[in-house]
Amino acid sequence: MEQQKIIINIGRQIGSGGCTIAQMLAKEFGAKLYDKEILNLAAKESGFSEKFFEQNDERKGFAKSLFHIHVPLLGEGNFYKNDFSQESLYQFQSNAIKKAAAEGNCVFVGRTADYVLRDNPDKVDIFITADMDDRIRRVAERHQFTEERARRHIVDGESSRSSYYNYYTGKRWGSSESYDLCVNSSVLGIEATGKFIADFIRKKFYSESDMP
Repeated sequence: MEQQKIIINIGRQIGSGGCTIAQMLAKEFGAKLYDKEILNLAAKESGFSEKFFEQNDERKGFAKSLFHIHVPLLGEGNFYKNDFSQESLYQFQSNAIKKAAAEGNCVFVGRTADYVLRDNPDKVDIFITADMDDRIRRVAERHQFTEERARRHIVDGESSRSSYYNYYTGKRWGSSESYDLCVNSSVLGIEATGKFIADFIRKKFYSESDMP
């Protein structure tokens, strides 16, 4: 029997444990994990500096800072530096996602991969939420923030993330109809949530007799 290819797209609230769960799923399904790694691929695709993609990661005003950056961020002799748009920059990242997905099992974190790969029959779209108190605690611990600063970080970051997603996809970030499964990691905890999602994915792609 031919091995089932699996593409897992993870949307996540800040502090929900989504990145940790993505790592667990990549290991579980022998998949390559693409989080910020996709920015490097997009940079190679476009000829722009990876630093430029990092500065504009998951932000709706993707091209605005092009007017205020130094030429080296565009790359030497870049063809697009005088002929670019917000949409063309997004397209570079989309192309990188499609190329990575064509190579084998993948887990993509954010960056509208669910929309980019919407016609791919081998993909499953997951959104991970968590209770605000848990999210604040994780962000505060990770960045050594006060609780109030962690809350602001979450609110501001998710405002940018949702605007970016909604603008490019025409869908609503975090809305249940945009995904195959939405799950609150506060209910079961990070590890058990990862196992729950893995079981969901296996049931989606395999019959009981074929399930690994």
